[in-house]
Amino acid sequence: MLIVMSWLREHVPGLPPTRAVADALVRAGFEVEGLHTVGGDVSGVVVGEIVGFEPVETKKKTVRWCQVRVAGPTASDGGPTAPDGGTDASDGGGDVRGVICGALNFAVGDRVAVALPGAVLPGGFAITARKTYGHLSDGMICSARELGLGEDHDGILVLPPSTPLGADVASLLELADEVLDIAITPDRGYALSVRGIAREAAIAFGLPFDDPGRPGGALDSEADGAGTSAGAPGYPVVVADAAGCDRYVARVVTGVDAAAVTPTGWARRLALSGTRSISVPVDVTNAVLLGLGQPLHAFDRAKLTGPIVVRRATSGETLRTLDDVDRVLDPEDLVIADDSGPIALAGVMGGASTEISATTTDIVLEAAHFDPVSVARTARRHRLSSEASRRFERGVDPALPAVAAAAAVDLLVALAGATPDPGVTDLDHRPAIPAVPLPPGEAQRLAGRPYPLQTVLHRLTDIGCIVSADGAGETAEDVLVVVPPPWRPDLTRPADLVEEIVRLEGYDTIPVTLPRLPAGRGLTAAQRRRRA
Repeated sequence: MLIVMSWLREHVPGLPPTRAVADALVRAGFEVEGLHTVGGDVSGVVVGEIVGFEPVETKKKTVRWCQVRVAGPTASDGGPTAPDGGTDASDGGGDVRGVICGALNFAVGDRVAVALPGAVLPGGFAITARKTYGHLSDGMICSARELGLGEDHDGILVLPPSTPLGADVASLLELADEVLDIAITPDRGYALSVRGIAREAAIAFGLPFDDPGRPGGALDSEADGAGTSAGAPGYPVVVADAAGCDRYVARVVTGVDAAAVTPTGWARRLALSGTRSISVPVDVTNAVLLGLGQPLHAFDRAKLTGPIVVRRATSGETLRTLDDVDRVLDPEDLVIADDSGPIALAGVMGGASTEISATTTDIVLEAAHFDPVSVARTARRHRLSSEASRRFERGVDPALPAVAAAAAVDLLVALAGATPDPGVTDLDHRPAIPAVPLPPGEAQRLAGRPYPLQTVLHRLTDIGCIVSADGAGETAEDVLVVVPPPWRPDLTRPADLVEEIVRLEGYDTIPVTLPRLPAGRGLTAAQRRRRA
């Protein structure tokens, strides 16, 4: 799991330097495999404006000889304009440079990132003026990949028209950041998110943590009751297999601007987390997945026929998944279907028939909780692993779907001008979380060192448990009744709770003693006969 430190610090203000955070996570039982500094070596890249260009024919392709202004007045400032609407490069009001560029995805007047001679790009790549294709290229117009913003190298990075001319791109786009590479063990699915790691970091340093997955601090404030729809009626959904899906939330947004572009800051955050920016709707679902740990799926509403049904596949049904593979379904596969048949493998991958496209304007968002065993078997049966299945297999917080869906709707409204439908479908069949009895002395018995009652209570509360006592609750003899938080399905036995107490107090605080050797008994009768 790649954790972007600027994102983590938004959830836990006041964190110390990243190296200290990494060391604290290691002490808490996580495997930090790397710490990477990115963007700190970028310098000399400024915002420029394309004021004109002309094609240059080469043997392999057509490139452009561009006139780029990096300072001075612009058309929007009242500067003179060329007949084609661009700023006149001959007015002498600014620093206009000639740059050769092989991309074609820009027009006169666009603001771009220009690396001037002497600039340094990620990896220590220095920029110099050089003669090429019969012209002196006095710098370089940069793509997103050349700035370390992602893997997009199909064209140059075009900045918003309001971007200040001459501004330092490294500061403007906040290129400098740090990324932690953390190996997450199978029993800690909650840590496959910024939310999960933020909780651990806050505990490690005793800092306050405002859980983004728990509005108001209530563990279940968003639920409206089992099997009901919260608020106004939403998109029709039928859960025919409550064992495979105990929570299904659907939200509808309309009027999505198909031309909307993901802001550079969000695109960079996704790229540093190992996810390529695709479109606003897809990027929003990925941002919620990485931030909260809740997988989402977006259906094109215009391509849905009838209500959504969560059921098992029937023998002989097929589904073309988003990777363009036609898959023959097994009767054990949990699928999302409509009147046309299966449209997604639940918790694994969506189907091509309802895929979001460049013309999608109305979206149905799915946020659900699927049975981990069912998802794991389906993923292995079809040899199809995804970021969603990776999380569902390890256990996703069943109390999170409504919060995650609301967060996605808010982002679509902010980034794509969408309008949310008032209806919310929330079918809730979650079973109660079983309580775990814990004798207060169990931690000392298993770890070999004393843990005061207040320490036990403090650490269990830190990880989100609700603790009461079988008795007065005031003495160390009372058996604690512990209800684990919904995001910790791995806490099912007293030993699991003890492990949490021990790791948060520090494995290094457990005394190390050599086992006492048993007293010698001399040679056995057989040994004496053999020696004789």
